[in-house]
Amino acid sequence: MKNIEIKTTQNVVLQYELADLRDRVIAFFIDLVCLVFGLSIISTLGFSIVASSETASVIFSVMLICAFMFYSLAWEMLNHGQSVGKMAMRIQVIKTTGGQATFSDYAARWVFRMVDIYFSLGGIASILIASSGKAQRIGDIVANTAVVKKAPRMDLRLNDLLSIKSQESYKPAYLQAKQLMEHDALLIKSALDRYSQFKNEAHREVLELLARRVRLVLGMENESHSDDRTFLQTILNDYVVLTR
Repeated sequence: MKNIEIKTTQNVVLQYELADLRDRVIAFFIDLVCLVFGLSIISTLGFSIVASSETASVIFSVMLICAFMFYSLAWEMLNHGQSVGKMAMRIQVIKTTGGQATFSDYAARWVFRMVDIYFSLGGIASILIASSGKAQRIGDIVANTAVVKKAPRMDLRLNDLLSIKSQESYKPAYLQAKQLMEHDALLIKSALDRYSQFKNEAHREVLELLARRVRLVLGMENESHSDDRTFLQTILNDYVVLTR
């Protein structure tokens, strides 16, 4: 499982699970089936209407060709980086530099589909997606985009909290900690773990924002506290002891 970290314009680092080659291949074939099926129905109905006019038939043919060629570009641009196949596989195109992908980004990905997928029968795209650190084909590299899963697996569970060392003699410092919900505690643990692994400015700011939010929720804004990391760790320990 490959992951990618995206730093937003607010300097918050988000982690996404990258879509693997299997997901992207299945999404491609779903799009292809939908496209062929839809155009087959439209062409059957359309040509029966314009059959009497050669000019109309030519125009209609050009429209069908354009629909086939620009299908992926139109869907990704109008549907926030998702085609029908990507929606089915719950994957999405995003910018690796943060921010919203623009028309030029989607257009760059679309242009290089000719090389990545069609001219090489998918060989170049498959090799690059499987071997590159960000699972990018040429179009993704040029456009600074990546394809990620919209619903990444949640690595933390309640057992992760209960696995914190036993503290039978531990005296809670903040009784308000029992007001937290399980998902709040999981979020705190995740933020602390990530800061321990990546001690950079962005993750420090995440701890600061999270500590401020926890103090607000628990009505502790006017109390004096230690540094944010120590405060969150204490809150987490208190939550485990008070809710067991």
